[in-house]
Amino acid sequence: MTPRKVPITRLNKFFAEEDFALEIAMGQEWLNGDMNFTLVLYSVDQQRTIKDDVYGEVSSNGVQFKAPVEFRASVRIEEPANNFLGGSRIVQNEPGNLVFSVYENELETLSVNIKLGDYIGYMINESEVKYYSVVNAAQPNYDNKHTYGGYKSFYFTYIATPVSTDEFNGI
Repeated sequence: MTPRKVPITRLNKFFAEEDFALEIAMGQEWLNGDMNFTLVLYSVDQQRTIKDDVYGEVSSNGVQFKAPVEFRASVRIEEPANNFLGGSRIVQNEPGNLVFSVYENELETLSVNIKLGDYIGYMINESEVKYYSVVNAAQPNYDNKHTYGGYKSFYFTYIATPVSTDEFNGI
């Protein structure tokens, strides 16, 4: 049985599918043409990753990845935070998180699904790439922030934390 599709008719008097498609196309032209932020997704291949039979734990060299995929996104790196380590007076400087938003149809076109635990590579400058681990996998995306005026959702927002080169350093 095919899934039932119900047309979205809210706001139809002033805003319909054609308007929505035009707005998305203009936004993608701006993001891909003018801004051109490129990220690389290193998706963990959960089928090929070697796990312990007892607890399902993965050894450090047992993680397997799918082929890296470049994609375009709107990128924001949050400010670093200076925190005290535990109750001590030792200052720990934590780099800021990577917050990025991706159009749904960008992910559909590339046939990728960004999941919790995947790694993201971002070029900081011409010779330095920083790696981040996805900690918020953008579900659900139908809140008002992620819809166009309450009409339909059109993008996902992810949060990723910086990782050391001991944990991940590209493939």
